[in-house]
Amino acid sequence: MRVAFQGERGAYSEGASMQYFGQQEKTVEPVPCSSFEAAFEALEQGRVDRAVLPIENSLAGSIHRNYDLLLRHINVHIVGEINYRVRHNLLALPGVRMEDVRRVLSHPQALAQCEGFLTRMHFAREATYDTAGSAKRLREENLRDAAAIASMRAAEVYDLVVLASNIEDDPENYTRFLVLAREPAPPPPHDVPAKTSIVFSLKNAPGVLFKALSVFALRDIDLTKIESRPLRGQRWQYIFYLDFAASLAEERAQNALRHLSEIAPFLRVLGSYPQDTAH
Repeated sequence: MRVAFQGERGAYSEGASMQYFGQQEKTVEPVPCSSFEAAFEALEQGRVDRAVLPIENSLAGSIHRNYDLLLRHINVHIVGEINYRVRHNLLALPGVRMEDVRRVLSHPQALAQCEGFLTRMHFAREATYDTAGSAKRLREENLRDAAAIASMRAAEVYDLVVLASNIEDDPENYTRFLVLAREPAPPPPHDVPAKTSIVFSLKNAPGVLFKALSVFALRDIDLTKIESRPLRGQRWQYIFYLDFAASLAEERAQNALRHLSEIAPFLRVLGSYPQDTAH
């Protein structure tokens, strides 16, 4: 099983992949990609079997780029999800002590999520493209006056020591990742907690969004996420992404989508998959 993710080895995305597919690396080969686009393309072109990509963070919100890519890549389907607990750690080269550190490298989001710790320690901050990339840079450039904020897995990959763990300001720091495949998965059976993700457009008319959402309310279907994005090529027009807590194997979900198709000029199912209820 070759699994694409965005970032360097040791990225949180790699950790989410391992959490979903299991800890046996003999059966899971993580494939780092330089960008979200590269991960989608690797999957679509058959160079990997799955891709695991973030779609939203409990503190920072939605990752809009991946919403746009889901719409663009019509041969990619959602087959699963992972709610991954993001635990930030301060990593350094072996032999480096806390008092040796003058600056801390990491992705801007990670730096912002550790604001309290960094302020208390009076560390200078240096923004980089990736958390795991910061750990890799420590090793490659032999930086002994610096530390990186990254995952525990990055410490293992780059042979770094942990100076401090769980340094994030808010422990409710989770990222929801989507598991993507070239073929859609069969809808989960009725007795399995499930989600279905769709994307649709609406005509610009009074009350049309209310009508669209009411097809779910009328059938007692819980909406877990709604996101609007600009519709490319159409000024001030929008497309809507929606997650709801039901499987397409359920008659009520099928009826809701049939009803929605009467209102929506465009409707596509992105996937119907088991819901991650572990967190």
